[in-house]
Amino acid sequence: MRYFDLHCDTIYESLVRACDISNPDLHITPKKSHYLSPYVQCFAICVPEELSGENATNMFKSAYKRLLEQCKKFDITVIKSFSDLKQVTENRGKGAVFTVENASVLGGKIENFELFKEFGVKIVTLTWNGRNELGDGVMVSHSNGITPFGLKVIKELECNNIVIDVSHASDRLFYDVVSNTTKPIIATHSNSRFITDNKRNLTDEQFEIIRKRNGLVGINLHKFFINNKSDEASMYDILKHTDHFLSMDGEDVLAFGADFDGCELPDDIKGIDSIARIYELFLKHNYSEKLIDKIFFENAYKFLENFDKY
Repeated sequence: MRYFDLHCDTIYESLVRACDISNPDLHITPKKSHYLSPYVQCFAICVPEELSGENATNMFKSAYKRLLEQCKKFDITVIKSFSDLKQVTENRGKGAVFTVENASVLGGKIENFELFKEFGVKIVTLTWNGRNELGDGVMVSHSNGITPFGLKVIKELECNNIVIDVSHASDRLFYDVVSNTTKPIIATHSNSRFITDNKRNLTDEQFEIIRKRNGLVGINLHKFFINNKSDEASMYDILKHTDHFLSMDGEDVLAFGADFDGCELPDDIKGIDSIARIYELFLKHNYSEKLIDKIFFENAYKFLENFDKY
């Protein structure tokens, strides 16, 4: 089966644990994902909020080096252009897209933006949950939204065809981004706030804005985001979020951003090897194979195919 995932923290875990991505304790390993063909995974580097300045930038550099090493070791193609993505897809191979979760990796210096271009970064989450040089994350009380430096960064992101990711943004930061950009935006790993009342999820209005912008929303498997009673969370909750977004004309918007190796999973989801069971669950609930393929692969693929045209 085809699978395209917009977000995981596996490279971060590989870096901080000093282990290969073959470590069986990880949610994503080459062995666990062997049945996926083609398989494209966005590997995010999430810099801890206690790191800033040069320390944050150095961790970003180390993560990119680790990505290259691991991809070479396990025969994964590093995707830096749509032609790379197309080749991986046509050859039914494995591909890695390097992304950033928390743009504090810039160290507050706009000149470090050159690293995004050098490393082939395709997607950038502006903040994590707290405050950084660009603006306020979702857990900041009385958010001030975007900063003057943040405005410079989102301008550079748009000019260089790097996708702005609003997962983790405070509501005020979300609307500041919308007001100061024109290209499609995405939420790589966020669910429906209507279904699960969590600040990390999207309101219906936010989802509608992303949809009208021709953006993407990646379904997150973190148990606290899929069920208000997290101890009762299961893969069936994914259907509730998906059904709700589909009721809002989200057929071309939905994808997966499972947040593997960065979340607490429900008991019936173990990792990337559970994606096949989720696929079967969708089939059993009368989702057509065409619609399932859109959510599991095609929407994300077409988004990156067309993004440079906006």
